[in-house]
Amino acid sequence: MKLLSFKITSDHFLLCVFLSLLWGVTYSTTTAPTASTSSTGSTGSTASTASTAAPENVENVTVLGQNETSITVQWKTVDGILNYTLVYNDKDTNITASEGQHNVTLTISGLTSANKYDFILYSLSENVRSSGVNFSAVTAPPDVENVTVLGQNETSITVQWKTVVKILDYTLVYNDKDTNITASKAQDNVILTISGLTSATKYDFILYSLFENVRSSGVNFSAVTAPPDVENVTVLGQNETSITVQWKTVGKILDYTLVYNDKDINITASKAQDNVTLTISGLTSATKYDFILYSLFENVRSSGVNFSAVTAPEDVENVTVLTQNETSITVQWKTVGNILNYTLVYNDKDINITASEGQHNVTLTISGLTSANKYDFILYSLFENVRSSGVNFSAVTAPENVENVTVLGQNETSITVQWKTVDGILDYTLVYNDKDINITASEGQHNVTLTISGLTSATKYDFILFSLFVKVRSSGVNFSAVTAPEDVENVTVLGQNETSITVQWKTVGNILDYTLVYNDKDINITASKGQHNVTLTISGLTSANKYDFILFSLFVKVRSSGVNFSAVTAPEDVENVTVLGQNETSITVQWKTVGKILDYTLVYNDKDINITVSEGQDNVILTISGLTSATKYDFILFSLFVKVRSSGVNFSAVTAPEDVENVTVLGQNETSITVQWKTVVNILDYTLVYNDKDINFTASKGQDNVILTISGLTSANIHDFILYSLFEKVRSSGVNVRAVTAPRNTEEFELVRRNETSITVQWKKVVNILNYTLVYNEINLYITASEGRDKVTYTISGLTSGTKYDFILYSLFENVRSSGVNFSAVTVPPYLSAHCEYSAAGYSVFIVWNKPDGVWTSVEVNVTGKTTPVPGNEQHSIKISGFQPAKTYEVSLSSVSGTVRSRPFVFSCHTDPRGVIAGSVLAILLLGVLVGVAVLIYFKRPDIISRNKQFIGGSRRSNKKFKAISVANFPDHFSQLDVDEKRGFSQEYESLMPVGTDQTRMDAILPENKAKNRFNNVLPYDWCRVKLTTSNPNGTSDYINASYMPGYNSNREYIATQGPLPTTANDFWRMIWEERVKGIVMVTNCTEGGRTKCDRYWPADSRPVRYGDLSVTIRSEQQEPDWTLREFSVKHTNNSAERKVKHFHFTAWPDHGVPQGTELLIQFRGLVRQHIEREGAGAPTVVHCSAGVGRTGTIMALDVLLQQLEKERAVGINGFVHKMRLSRPHMVQTESQYVFLHQCIMDCLQANEKTEENIYENVDMIYANATALKQFSNTNT
Repeated sequence: MKLLSFKITSDHFLLCVFLSLLWGVTYSTTTAPTASTSSTGSTGSTASTASTAAPENVENVTVLGQNETSITVQWKTVDGILNYTLVYNDKDTNITASEGQHNVTLTISGLTSANKYDFILYSLSENVRSSGVNFSAVTAPPDVENVTVLGQNETSITVQWKTVVKILDYTLVYNDKDTNITASKAQDNVILTISGLTSATKYDFILYSLFENVRSSGVNFSAVTAPPDVENVTVLGQNETSITVQWKTVGKILDYTLVYNDKDINITASKAQDNVTLTISGLTSATKYDFILYSLFENVRSSGVNFSAVTAPEDVENVTVLTQNETSITVQWKTVGNILNYTLVYNDKDINITASEGQHNVTLTISGLTSANKYDFILYSLFENVRSSGVNFSAVTAPENVENVTVLGQNETSITVQWKTVDGILDYTLVYNDKDINITASEGQHNVTLTISGLTSATKYDFILFSLFVKVRSSGVNFSAVTAPEDVENVTVLGQNETSITVQWKTVGNILDYTLVYNDKDINITASKGQHNVTLTISGLTSANKYDFILFSLFVKVRSSGVNFSAVTAPEDVENVTVLGQNETSITVQWKTVGKILDYTLVYNDKDINITVSEGQDNVILTISGLTSATKYDFILFSLFVKVRSSGVNFSAVTAPEDVENVTVLGQNETSITVQWKTVVNILDYTLVYNDKDINFTASKGQDNVILTISGLTSANIHDFILYSLFEKVRSSGVNVRAVTAPRNTEEFELVRRNETSITVQWKKVVNILNYTLVYNEINLYITASEGRDKVTYTISGLTSGTKYDFILYSLFENVRSSGVNFSAVTVPPYLSAHCEYSAAGYSVFIVWNKPDGVWTSVEVNVTGKTTPVPGNEQHSIKISGFQPAKTYEVSLSSVSGTVRSRPFVFSCHTDPRGVIAGSVLAILLLGVLVGVAVLIYFKRPDIISRNKQFIGGSRRSNKKFKAISVANFPDHFSQLDVDEKRGFSQEYESLMPVGTDQTRMDAILPENKAKNRFNNVLPYDWCRVKLTTSNPNGTSDYINASYMPGYNSNREYIATQGPLPTTANDFWRMIWEERVKGIVMVTNCTEGGRTKCDRYWPADSRPVRYGDLSVTIRSEQQEPDWTLREFSVKHTNNSAERKVKHFHFTAWPDHGVPQGTELLIQFRGLVRQHIEREGAGAPTVVHCSAGVGRTGTIMALDVLLQQLEKERAVGINGFVHKMRLSRPHMVQTESQYVFLHQCIMDCLQANEKTEENIYENVDMIYANATALKQFSNTNT
């Protein structure tokens, strides 16, 4: 806790001396001790003003740096002190600072390296030292010597250095990395391997020796890592005397060394060269060589890549082709020296051969070859899978046999054969019956055809066919063939029907097998031995068709030349007979034509209708007319071919019934239409079609009329129906009916405003509906809405005041009404006028009012904030007691009809002054006495005048002082107020009733401003009301029912205002804009208990709403169980400026009451306070409920009192409520709200009674829901 100190000015000092002489009291002047903290934590002492005190110690002593022989320090000068002494090792160093110098910097040189020094720094005043600041510092150690790079590889470097005497700790720095090394005692040299390095890289090192974490100046040295080995070393090729290799270059490495047989080959690559190719020549054939390839970086070799390669062997000699046949060739060659492995390559094939040791010649048969073909071979000798340059030679195979020998045909005296030529072979020989026929094909001829003539009919022959290549026959192809038999005779067509034909013929000699061919079909017939005639029925034929036949005799499956004949079948029946449609007197049928049949006959009721169609016509359509309605007919349809009927197709069809008559629309609503029609004689089934939907309906027998309701329709729509009568599922031609559904009812039908003679209502337009009817008291009002607007506003005038009206609103479509929306509203009761008369010597008022036209159920009389209801409308006066004589009271009267109040009639009422004149003289005398007492208190207790103020108030401050209750005393204070049925609370609260009421409210009661007040007894005082900016010369448009309110930190920390009216919402947003408000706190609901408490002054959805020159858009809304957080974007339409306003809406607070518990409101206040401190500082926070005094005053007082509790550990509830009432009447409107504030403080204290910290030091612990504000802020920034 801070020490209490007083600053005594010269005027106060003289006053004290004067009073001491009068009262005999001696005062002494002392100086409060001042604490000064240095790095050692020493504290100054209190000294008498009569002697010289030691100066304060210096502060902020800092060691700026050191090297091996010096240390540099700095300190902050002591006010008014220029001389300082630094003591170390029995040496004093005196320093004199310059006037105005804030910091002194001193370098102590001539020190020993790696040594710790203890210093004491004194400030001097008239050669008197301060108590001194002790601090220590060390000098840097010397650098190491003999730093040597011992070795390196691709990822590490090893270094060594000589240790510094008695120094064990060292740091090696490279690439912003520190490596710390601790040597052993008595160790002369340190060896360190730095690993994890990059290959082929030069590193710059600094090596420091360390003494108590202080580095030496450091030794710089450099070293490089070895480069990485090359990659992708590949032997590209070799011959008998050289090997060619290739490798991928390493990064930026250009130099390489290849080592073999104690020889080094140095290679330098070009820049940007990706691969290096090298040929090593002058080598021995069939020899294996071992190589090592190094990459070089600054003459340092990599670890090296080892690889081996061999040279190629010599070629073979004396290659000879020994033999060949159609599929193989045999060759022989002499072996090469000690080479045992050979490869023979031909046609992209490799044959690997391994000879035996000591074998001089190798013989190989190459099989699987193509006959009569020339082959090119390459023979390689192999040494470790490396081939020699190779010996080329060629050889050919014998020809193949011909393929695809086919007997193309034969007749009674010849056989024709064909074969495919063998590639490259032109000469062939055919042998049969000891005869040779030689044939030579033409160049490029693919097939050879040969006819062997002069043969005997029905005889089998055996043949052999050879191909020739260089006069050598192939192995030969054997095949057999026969000559054809003779044709049959006497072929006769015996008969036919629609699907078959019967034929007969005479047999040929000894031939028993015959084949009949038609339509690519073969029928095989075998006759019996000795049978002279064969009879055959060909079935499965197509009707009305002509068939061409060929009849063959067979010998060993070989046909004769054949006998040709033709025959026809009867026609088929038609297909796809379809009834296309019918009406009352005709039926239309369709069928698919049969092939090329053009003639048809339709038979019904013993009548024949002959029809001939056109050629190419696919379907026939026929309408049979002259029929009877609702009748079934049986038909047979024949097709005709050469005047012969088919078997006929039977089918039935019915004619359509007659249409219904007398179709009538009986009624409709929004989703259905009811129709009625007269039934058709003997027809029971009907179908109603609309919107691609069918409704089937069956009437009862004997039913004359049918009534049908079509439901599930769309409102306000024109529907077209077709009504069919049905006979055996056949529809009549149909009757067209048009009807409309009723439109939907309107939505959001609500009262907008009302007065004594009119009611204004508003509703949301039904989509596409412009016409409406409003009905009340048997009056129909027809309204046509404007296009383009979502809502319709309409005023019903000429009404009676205070009267309830029942309305029905219909929407209209095509003169059809919707079901209607019912709504009731009451006009404002009549406006009263009244006056008051003297009564009871001024201790009562007698109020009399008139009886105007209209209806009302009661009168409310309000005097100084207290309302007295007068039920009924017969009483026209009331006497109210409890007043003071010679006073003026503000009275307001309102007539009430149900829950609706009239405009208040406000006037001033003067009580009887005659009883107080005699007491005036006494009052003056008492006033004199009081003034004398006040002067006496002022001179005897001046400390009361100089106490710290508890709050910053407005410009009209009360002289009354209020003592804040400390945290320790508050529970007892609360208990004292709570005893005897809270009598203490009642007394304190009653004492606040007259506070501020004597201040003027002239602007608020001007006639042009009265309508802007929600309540006529809650009016802002003139001196602290919020004034809107205006360009109106008469200055009357600057009024809004709002007051600047004091807080804990400023005179205008809040604005308390009433809940906006429909007519003041624009003024409300003007105030928000002009006062640059960033937060609105709303502690009421728009409607409570069926009564409007506040007009909704923000948009209902995301669409912007205009309020005068301002456009308001809701950007976000976060609903919690007890409050809602919103964010508005407010944009000025004249200059496009845009601001963000947070909206804190507490929804769990009843009017004139208090929340059920304190926790919720304390949490909610925490959200508001965080926003004010984070974003709202510098601008007032607007707070409102309905009247802007009860709940508004409570939440404002809670916010200030919790701040006071946190910062002063004391609260003055009565004092701050008193202060608020000086700025706005009725603040904290009820006693329960006043008690609730005390309960909030008690709950806060009890919740934290176990902790010694400030009860609001950790806001997040108390306000658990503060995270909601963080989320709310984060999502909208």
